[in-house]
Amino acid sequence: MDALDRKILTELQLDGRLTITELAARVKLSVPPCHRRLRDLEREGAIRGYRAIVDPAAIGLDFEALVFATLRWEDPDTVTAVEQAVTAIPNVTQAQRLFGEPDYLLRVATTDLTAFQQLYVQQLARLPGVQRLNSTLVMKSIIDSRPLPE
Repeated sequence: MDALDRKILTELQLDGRLTITELAARVKLSVPPCHRRLRDLEREGAIRGYRAIVDPAAIGLDFEALVFATLRWEDPDTVTAVEQAVTAIPNVTQAQRLFGEPDYLLRVATTDLTAFQQLYVQQLARLPGVQRLNSTLVMKSIIDSRPLPE
């Protein structure tokens, strides 16, 4: 991957709806080589997909919490079970496995505190193999969906 590929990635992160002609102009390439590079980036997995970034507040999901989960044990079956269970919870908008403690960081979006409490008790506290959950509430998002650096 060279600097031109990185520029293509930056431009697409800023506006994923660019036409190939607009993208080519922004990175100062003609359309055929720009299109070829774009397809190569998609085929190689550098571009995993395209999607709209939705404002959670616009759809009533004004409440956000970060939940840290620590497992009792980390055998492969428990890890697999936790990750499958987390994947099945639609309100979990991001999930990351961490080194050290805690074992997982979950970003959760709900309508309000009451909905979060219900989700916490009915689903998060019942995740298989979880020893402890610790939550913190998001006061304000400062950076959200920032493009990766070149």
